[in-house]
Amino acid sequence: MNETSVSTTAHAIPRLLEGKVAFITGAGRGIGAAAARLFAREGARVMLAARTEAQLKAVTEEVRAAGGTAEYVVCDLADAASVRAAVDRVVEVYGRLDVAFNNGAAMVRPGPVDEVTEEEFDAVYAVNLRGAWLAMSAEVAAIRATAGTGAIVNNSSVGSLRGNPALPSYGAMKRAVNSLTESAAVTYGPEGIRVNAIAPGGTLTDMISAWEAATPGVVDQISAHTPLRRAAAPEEIAESAAWLLSDRASYVTGVILAVDGGLRA
Repeated sequence: MNETSVSTTAHAIPRLLEGKVAFITGAGRGIGAAAARLFAREGARVMLAARTEAQLKAVTEEVRAAGGTAEYVVCDLADAASVRAAVDRVVEVYGRLDVAFNNGAAMVRPGPVDEVTEEEFDAVYAVNLRGAWLAMSAEVAAIRATAGTGAIVNNSSVGSLRGNPALPSYGAMKRAVNSLTESAAVTYGPEGIRVNAIAPGGTLTDMISAWEAATPGVVDQISAHTPLRRAAAPEEIAESAAWLLSDRASYVTGVILAVDGGLRA
């Protein structure tokens, strides 16, 4: 095969999310920002959502500079009206919603169950569980009313699949997100709406940096117990979300996919 044939074949392969409208929470940094850049490169028109406008604006401009289509909306996952307004904004701007990546989450300081304060527990519940439920509910309604069929991916954690003594409230909320994911997959599958979750292992984000600052050496400890012997880059986690949202995963729903370098093997 000559060089021209190789080039033609490569360009004939459709992009993973070609023609889709994607909504991403927690899109101002880390995995969410990586997802925004990736989804746009893979052909999606993206709507970025997070609490910090400066971060959203920076990522949006980055996506546009690379030739992608992006808008943003400020959204607080702990505020029901804000979540609904953000999803409504997607439809207002793009006319439809096809796929959503519920990535936004709040972190709490590490410590055992009895040292978690009520305020900390309530804060992580409001964002990581209630916020995910609010977003899923609004997204299902928007997909149903516009695209008709679609896909949702929730960002969970490998810490939801086992005991999590260092981050017990975080792990508990993410385990509940897994249950919501599976329930939604069963409920909306007959309509053609797929719902999955990814459960990342140690990933080099601001969240894990804060954990490292509070518990020096924790990243090395996680890496040492990971068969690939390293933490993930945010882009690697975003890749798994993109695939699950794409039509190439058309027969995958109700899955909690560990993306953990083999940590659970």
